[in-house]
Amino acid sequence: MDFFSPAANDRKVPHDPYALSDAVFEAGYEDAVIGTGNPRLLGVEIEAEGEDAESVVLTAARMILKGLTAGSKLDEVRPDLVSLAEVAEKLNVKRQALQQREMPLPIAGGLYRVDDMLAVLTAAVEPGPGRRRARFDLDASRKWFVAGAAARWVNAKLIIQQIDPVTAEPFETQRTTAS
Repeated sequence: MDFFSPAANDRKVPHDPYALSDAVFEAGYEDAVIGTGNPRLLGVEIEAEGEDAESVVLTAARMILKGLTAGSKLDEVRPDLVSLAEVAEKLNVKRQALQQREMPLPIAGGLYRVDDMLAVLTAAVEPGPGRRRARFDLDASRKWFVAGAAARWVNAKLIIQQIDPVTAEPFETQRTTAS
């Protein structure tokens, strides 16, 4: 899920949710789930395939940003932090089933880094001496976990200003092409 901030306007004129949706569809994501309930954010959930999850996320962000009003920016990419309930839903198990297993430490308000969670769950799938076999299908949700790890990297790069939030391009690329 990507969160974009449509370009600032004088908040008396709300953004047109249909125009925002059209920008996402015109970017080639006809099956996207779009959230326009907050006038300052556009939430977009997409499914996309590719070799490298980070590249897929950034390519999608670039394509969507091109269709939004000038000055719109990428705020964050999710899932980077996840709850046990979200993980349980993806694994098709109850949250309590996960609570009975060794889990990584939560980092903020009961949220876990998605890649830490993937590492623990991957280890749980491998039966070891004296351990129960996991009763969940990690392979069915692996793409979600991989996308989450890419989301963490993209968010980190946004924070340390390695990626321009307005274009979703690396800053080095922009400086090189501008010269």
